[in-house]
Amino acid sequence: MAPQARWEVKGSVELGPDGQGPLEDRRIRLLERIGATGSISQAAKAMGMSYRAAWNAVDALRNLAGEALLVTQSGGSAGGGTRLTPAGERLVRTHRLVHEHQRRFLIGLQAQLEQTDTYQLIRRLAVKTSARNQFFGTVTGIRVGSINAEVTITLNDHDRLVAMITMESLSELQLAPGGEVWALVKAPSVLLTTPDPHIKLSARNRLCGTVSRITRGSVNADVVIDLPGGTAVSAIITNDSLDSLGLQEGSAACAMFKAGSVILGVNA
Repeated sequence: MAPQARWEVKGSVELGPDGQGPLEDRRIRLLERIGATGSISQAAKAMGMSYRAAWNAVDALRNLAGEALLVTQSGGSAGGGTRLTPAGERLVRTHRLVHEHQRRFLIGLQAQLEQTDTYQLIRRLAVKTSARNQFFGTVTGIRVGSINAEVTITLNDHDRLVAMITMESLSELQLAPGGEVWALVKAPSVLLTTPDPHIKLSARNRLCGTVSRITRGSVNADVVIDLPGGTAVSAIITNDSLDSLGLQEGSAACAMFKAGSVILGVNA
């Protein structure tokens, strides 16, 4: 008779801003390596990530944290480098502390449990999505129609979004003013323009800021715009469009997308 397999207590701790979704461990470990090496490219290589994927992870962390986590300097005798902001250092320290407490808790719980049928694994489900732009905000307005509802989401003191969803979705998500909500927007759905006050388009959402990064591909370019409220929005546009707009890092630009392109979600 084969020996009975040993049961172990397993679990995970999720760290994130108050009321928001979890920060992935892999992203925090990336941040920690950036702080140790002073280089995003070296940290990405050590984590087995591409340079672009590393930047995307940093952008996602910044959106969730609501403030800058890195400071990048270029040039100089040392050739420039990247360091963590005080907020970034605090996040890394907190992550270490949380997981050390988790480790000690699981060791203590394992010692107390004797019957295998008493083991209970409680997992929190986290939604993962392919949408590049993931925002977290508060519902500040709902305008109901016969078929659809227009939902206004405030991200921070500067930025807000408008989403158009069905009445069925409004009921299923149980949205109400004051409630917290995820807003997802795919990068190809985002249009870019220069901040010309004479340009008028039908797109309900218009977020203006400063171009912080441009990654060119063979056909398309990935453009990231830093917003005044501390978050960022990404757009995928053609290289021809990028050249036509004359965008470069440091340029002022506006990201626009239709209310129907915003997907809403809530924590289960």
